[in-house]
Amino acid sequence: MNLSLLAKNGEFMVISQFTLLGDCRKEGRRPSFYQAEEPITARKLYDYFIVKSREKKVDKVGTGEFQAMMKIDLRNDGPVTLLLDSRTAF
Repeated sequence: MNLSLLAKNGEFMVISQFTLLGDCRKEGRRPSFYQAEEPITARKLYDYFIVKSREKKVDKVGTGEFQAMMKIDLRNDGPVTLLLDSRTAF
């Protein structure tokens, strides 16, 4: 985490996943996704992020298919989880 993706000639994959915004605070079996972005706006943000990543000359930017069911293989390098939330104070 001391070097940027560009400094390491790193690669990353961009996958749309609205379920990351699932709110599980209420009772029941199903999380709420009411705060997820509308699909048209979400697609624009997804595409914008990909374009900007490629403009920064990231060595390899992989992409998924927006709003599709996908299976990907993932190998993490390190046990790090970061929670980014600009709407809620924890």
